[in-house]
Amino acid sequence: MPHDGGVPKTLSLPVERDRKIVDALSMDDTLQTPPRPQIYLAGPDVFRPDAQDHFVRLAAACDALGLAALLPADGNEDQTADSPEKQIYEANMQRLRSADGVVANLASFRGLEPDSGTVFEVGAAVALGIPVAAYGVPEGSYADRARAALPCEKDPGGVLRERGTGIAIEDFGQQLNLMLACSVHIEATPEAALKKMAEVLALRRVSGS
Repeated sequence: MPHDGGVPKTLSLPVERDRKIVDALSMDDTLQTPPRPQIYLAGPDVFRPDAQDHFVRLAAACDALGLAALLPADGNEDQTADSPEKQIYEANMQRLRSADGVVANLASFRGLEPDSGTVFEVGAAVALGIPVAAYGVPEGSYADRARAALPCEKDPGGVLRERGTGIAIEDFGQQLNLMLACSVHIEATPEAALKKMAEVLALRRVSGS
């Protein structure tokens, strides 16, 4: 979840209600059916003007795949909190730890890079051994996007650098920085990323890992 500026007020779906939206099983069915894998939906989407409708759509996509959505906190769960930013952080870390998988929106956010809060959550998930599938990543390589946005040139050794500063630009042909590209499954759409996550979790169940 991103952490910049004020706390958005568009999304008011506490985790208890999240589960009601995405899991309509009756009590009897719940007793007979194994719990569905919980998927934490990471990304800067809480800042969208249509955030609530957006998350309802993603929750429905989770439901169609036999998954349950875990929505990021937005600060509306406890309006009396003295430090809403700390409350958001702690709530999201709790949800991350309870997740079976993470599906993250890694679209460029206010620049060439994904939202920093989302990247933090992806790193935390990977460190916790939780699989991550991402979407929203532009086609082509990160180096190509940097070339298009910044004055760049190759030095005598063939290293791509920003003109003027001389700062090297990572050029492995990957869509994102190698730490993300090598640790997540990148898909074209949210639906494709959720489908990929369902497949990854199904394979983990079969292998017992």
